[in-house]
Amino acid sequence: MSNYQKYNKIYFIINFKNSMPSYLINNLRIGAKILFENKPYVIESNDFTKPGKGQAFNKVKIRQLINGKLIEKTFRSTELINTADIFDCTLIYLYQEGELYYFMNNNNFDQLSVEQKIIGDNYQWLKNQVEYIITLWNNVPISITPPNFLELKIIKTDPSIKGETSTATTKNAILSTGASIKVPSFIEIGETVKIDTRSKSYVSRVIK
Repeated sequence: MSNYQKYNKIYFIINFKNSMPSYLINNLRIGAKILFENKPYVIESNDFTKPGKGQAFNKVKIRQLINGKLIEKTFRSTELINTADIFDCTLIYLYQEGELYYFMNNNNFDQLSVEQKIIGDNYQWLKNQVEYIITLWNNVPISITPPNFLELKIIKTDPSIKGETSTATTKNAILSTGASIKVPSFIEIGETVKIDTRSKSYVSRVIK
């Protein structure tokens, strides 16, 4: 085999391995993961428009999976878009060591470490033995998603007001994970509360 043939064979293999499937933007649905300007995005809306004159186009809202920024772009409906090698896995949070947070697959006990910069503000919703969705791009973690609701203990707050039962009067409270939220004035230290992690808000008192 000549050097030219060897080179072309290697070149073909590299390109084959690195290539990602491409689809017409008009065929991509909400939730599809794509590559745009070499960054991974998820499609949040994709609206097809066929003007009376001119070429059909799609107005697409996409959210970057690394920094969470939402942008709106217009593509020709015949434009090809590369999909991204992204998938979600559900893992259990174990512990933190320095700037690394460790999660485990409960089926095969494999562990995955996630850097602090990827965890970001979600550190305040990390609770041992709770499942989290880890998003990987090219097998590297790029974001985590906590469960919509968590039950956490109050470790610091002002004393409760005797006889107060209204949820309209609130006060600051610190949770066992370090998160700071508003809770009703009747909530006391040591109580467990249900939190909506999406809005970072109190939902209810947990009676155990």
